[in-house]
Amino acid sequence: MSEPIRLVVAGGGTAGHISPMLAIADAIVAQQPQAQITALGTAQGLETRLVPEAGYKLELIPKVPMPRSISLDMFKFPFAFIKAVRESTRVLRQEKAQGLIGVGGYVCTPAYLAAKRMGLPIFVHEANSVAGLANKIGAKHAKVVATTFTQTGLPNAEQIGMPMRSHVATMDRAALRDEARAYFGITGQEPLLVVTGGSSGALSINKAIQASLPVLAEAGIHTVHITGRGKPVLDDQGRPLAAAGYTQVEYVDRMDYAYAAADLMICRSGAGTVCELAVAAVPSILVPLPIGNGEQKRNARELVAAGGALLVEDRDFTLDYVTQTVVPLLGNRPRLEQMSLAAASQGRSDAAEVMARKVIGQFAAGNRASTEEGK
Repeated sequence: MSEPIRLVVAGGGTAGHISPMLAIADAIVAQQPQAQITALGTAQGLETRLVPEAGYKLELIPKVPMPRSISLDMFKFPFAFIKAVRESTRVLRQEKAQGLIGVGGYVCTPAYLAAKRMGLPIFVHEANSVAGLANKIGAKHAKVVATTFTQTGLPNAEQIGMPMRSHVATMDRAALRDEARAYFGITGQEPLLVVTGGSSGALSINKAIQASLPVLAEAGIHTVHITGRGKPVLDDQGRPLAAAGYTQVEYVDRMDYAYAAADLMICRSGAGTVCELAVAAVPSILVPLPIGNGEQKRNARELVAAGGALLVEDRDFTLDYVTQTVVPLLGNRPRLEQMSLAAASQGRSDAAEVMARKVIGQFAAGNRASTEEGK
């Protein structure tokens, strides 16, 4: 290609959308260093921090969630949505975009419609086992539809796995272990439990862990608790809880350190988390989000079936469960090693590169076709 390709990547809100979006962008730049990529997001999401930190330009459009009940928002929605489509069109034209890559979320639906109206090729990646509304719309008009899991219901989809950034995709858990434990201030070799509810946190998990801290400490287990932004666990005086054998942080940028440090991880089963656990070969206990359309439980199926993880319903993740299941498991080194091997058997780390090749290939094919027509 004589000219660098110019692309807009769309996705935002939580790390579950932003991480694969950035992974795909990184892989495209690795294969086409002159590629010019702009990210599309909203002002309310983590993309306002994560995208600039990754070195990409960020353009913002209004966040327009679909109303879930009859209210004033329902009557405002059509006008707000039209504005979001108009703003998406503005960004695509401003950036002279030659294509749009979407990973789902609020920002993608207006972006897909804008790209379709402009005649731009659309590329879709669906992270979850149950496709979201945005990607169902985008997939109808897409040149490429790729998924992490099978049977998402999207037309002409190809399963390629979860795009993940290189510091996770290529990590050596054993080699990184000591550095990772030092990152969290862990100096001893006691069993380490890492707990996270994702970038937004999970109050039910946080409460269960808070109640379980005496039991975990008595068993000689150190707990690193990633509580989620704005969701610290507080003591009776309203201060962040401090206790023996307990390290609390609200957010971790280096999740490769969390995976490398952990002997066992307890977490939600978002698609990105499940796939990263497999690639990093981390034994885990998955607590699916109890609301939504059940995609988190479906995301966990293959990893649990392989023996790399246990699954517990959110309502059952309690002090009793920690006492009866988590503590014995952390004391069973052979079982943890078996789970690690089983998790690794499910890992696939090349999805970002595969998606990048598919996108770049479409433009290469187009250039070849134009050259043939000109002869």
